[in-house]
Amino acid sequence: MTDKLARPGAIRTEGVQRHFRMGEATIRAVDGISLDVAAGGFVALLGSSGSGKSSLLNLLAGLDRPTAGAVIVDGRNLAEMSGEELSRYRRLRVGMVFQAFNLIPTMTLLENVELPMRFAEVDRSRRPELAREALVRVGLGARLAHRPSQLSGGEQQRAAIARALVNRPSLLLADEPTGNLDSRTGGEILALLHELNAQFGMTVVMVTHEQALAERYAERLIFLADGKVVADQAIVPTSRGGTGGATGVPPVSGHGQDGHGTPGKVTL
Repeated sequence: MTDKLARPGAIRTEGVQRHFRMGEATIRAVDGISLDVAAGGFVALLGSSGSGKSSLLNLLAGLDRPTAGAVIVDGRNLAEMSGEELSRYRRLRVGMVFQAFNLIPTMTLLENVELPMRFAEVDRSRRPELAREALVRVGLGARLAHRPSQLSGGEQQRAAIARALVNRPSLLLADEPTGNLDSRTGGEILALLHELNAQFGMTVVMVTHEQALAERYAERLIFLADGKVVADQAIVPTSRGGTGGATGVPPVSGHGQDGHGTPGKVTL
């Protein structure tokens, strides 16, 4: 485990908090979470709306800064990085997939997937071929010249995954990637993420409400409530991609025995 935590894509948070002021009230979106995610892991964050899942994901992505605590990725504390360093981290280390596909409607799929390479300053002559390879990898080799409006929802999410992976990030963060898809297509998208995780060894952290799908494709489930970790559960390896799942795990809408978790160390 120690070796995996030293490899690219390894994550550690130490008592991380993200609090917001709203009038006289303090919103504790993330409230003292400590966890380790080994490089190459596939972790699902589950919990009801407002539990802190997306807030934690934003901290891992370097899109937000913690109020207190540390977010350490690849051995560096994101909380101590400058804005320029965080921008570089997001360009080169992180791929993101969202519930909304966020494809640019006036661009072809090839042009959409090329876009991150522009920001990463990949040589212009290499971009079209790398974008084509990424789209072929997700099964869209015949859709290179299509625009997003000409695709189904599942195809658009596949294109978004290709865009997230084209710079070969060590960390893939997915925020409700199946939220706008029917159950069959959602299963296909998670199967694709599972396959890419296994093929390239990138770390995947996914926010989802789909506990049944998470149990099929993730290797660990972490349940949040009120900004805290309230349960974590490893998935039996033989059940990944199958019909098995975790045991002793609360449903997504649950909040532990008393509705409040106690911050603790979770090693994945």
